[in-house]
Amino acid sequence: MCGCFVALAAFLSPRFAIFLVWLFDNERMAAAFNSFWIALLGFIFLPWTTLAWAVAYAPVRGVTGFGWFLVGFAFVCDIMTHVGAAQARRSRRTATA
Repeated sequence: MCGCFVALAAFLSPRFAIFLVWLFDNERMAAAFNSFWIALLGFIFLPWTTLAWAVAYAPVRGVTGFGWFLVGFAFVCDIMTHVGAAQARRSRRTATA
């Protein structure tokens, strides 16, 4: 699948990009994740990390080199998304009280 198309889809939504990778390049997703449940949990809770793992995964060696940087950066992005959502909820709650 065209990497540029997945990158464009990732700007819209990482979950949409994961869906496209699963739909059009299912071999990559099957090779990157041992279990459907791991991929599903990643899809729900850590979408950027799941997408980075699927993109950086090579069937022969796994994630190596720069791929680990991508996965780590995606994990930080996921955590910051959760932290930002919690802060927004907290500020909305204090503004209405």
